[in-house]
Amino acid sequence: MNPIRLTHASPAARLWSRCLAFLVFIILPLQAFALQSLPDFTVLVEDNYKAVVNISTMNKSGDEHSSLDLPDLEDSPYGDLLKRFLEDQEPDEQQPRRGAEPESLGSGFIISEDGYVMTNNHVVAEADQVIVRLHDRRQLIAEVVGTDPRSDIALLKIDAQDLQVVKIGESDNLKVGEWVLAIGSPFGFDFSVTAGIVSAKGRALPNESYVPFIQTDVAINPGNSGGPLFNLAGEVVGVNSQIYSRTGGFMGLSFAIPIEMAFDVTNQLRTKGAVSRGWLGVVIQEMTRELAESFGMPRAYGALVKRILPGSPAEAAGLEVGDVITHFNGSQINRSSGLPPLVGRVPIDESADVGIVREGETMELTVIIAELPGERELRRATSARRPSQGENPMRISVIEVPEDLREELEVEDGVLIEEVINDSPADRAGLIPGDILLKVQHKAINSLEDFDRVMIEHEDLKSIAVLIQRPDGALYVAVKLAP
Repeated sequence: MNPIRLTHASPAARLWSRCLAFLVFIILPLQAFALQSLPDFTVLVEDNYKAVVNISTMNKSGDEHSSLDLPDLEDSPYGDLLKRFLEDQEPDEQQPRRGAEPESLGSGFIISEDGYVMTNNHVVAEADQVIVRLHDRRQLIAEVVGTDPRSDIALLKIDAQDLQVVKIGESDNLKVGEWVLAIGSPFGFDFSVTAGIVSAKGRALPNESYVPFIQTDVAINPGNSGGPLFNLAGEVVGVNSQIYSRTGGFMGLSFAIPIEMAFDVTNQLRTKGAVSRGWLGVVIQEMTRELAESFGMPRAYGALVKRILPGSPAEAAGLEVGDVITHFNGSQINRSSGLPPLVGRVPIDESADVGIVREGETMELTVIIAELPGERELRRATSARRPSQGENPMRISVIEVPEDLREELEVEDGVLIEEVINDSPADRAGLIPGDILLKVQHKAINSLEDFDRVMIEHEDLKSIAVLIQRPDGALYVAVKLAP
């Protein structure tokens, strides 16, 4: 029998053995722990998917026989036959029109057993007919109870009873890093479920100053708009509204409207038919480190007032240009974007405490909050006395026509184009400095104020006709504002 020879393991073998032990005793248990710690969404989805709906919109077809020039057949043998035929052609207003193609797709969720549905305003905006499809494939025509473009919330009503509804949570209790889940119809795929975490809270987006968005990395795509955002308790904490994307698809940045704000809007739409918000009447900007140092502040925070609107609550309370608003009703303003949502939630005609820094000293003022004006009135109020410095849709700067030029060209009205922004709508239309602008869309321009007002009134048009005066005569020019 050959003796067994014992040899020492080589250093490489010992290292390999230790690696295996590390893999078995350390990594594998960690992986098992990680798998066990991931949330199970199955019960949440099972309990809530029936309260989520698909929303499509379409244009109604015209009444095809209403304009037919038919002879009077009432007393003829064919009168009853024709009457029955026309009655059969009348569309059932409680059913979707056949042959019509949906113009857009979105999602929504049922908030009451008697058929109230919450969704986004942009899902149903300008729709002639809104169709709600339930989990059991029923399709019902929805009444648009009201919409609020500022918050992008809409309230619908369908004729149904004993519907499953969602549970409402509190977005204020959300924590960054917390799991959240969305159910919706991306690209028309009903009841799709996606999950992620809360990335940030209180986000302000361009042109959305009154909504403190919840930012998540939940996969949201076209068709998810208006759908619910759930926490792990199965409560709705937000309404999925927007994504940041360079391609039109999901890129990891999704934004939801806090449910408290959404419910405040729908309650007002249901009871009053419109939404009112608080208004302070200031134009603000972000504080920088350099500005904070110049104002004697230890760090950059708050909202710097750069303009007080005439007749506003801010003017009545004594706020001044250069004040830094640091607190509003006890809440600290870290960024300027945090102020508008706080002001908007204050009831009309109620007082609010505004903490400011003025010339290095802290002060507190009491402001009686007024109602936020409509979009057009607000644009008119916030437009500078000379918004013609390239900020108008044509992107031109205008001034009063000098008297000597009026006499030379024999014009009594109009404003002088002083500057044309390069590659602007006016530049592409051929307008040049020195042109005298006489009319816009057939409205005479007699002053700078006239120009400002007409620009605001027609800023949504794709193109406008302007009449200009040049040394060789008057000329109409079409200025294309939108591509």
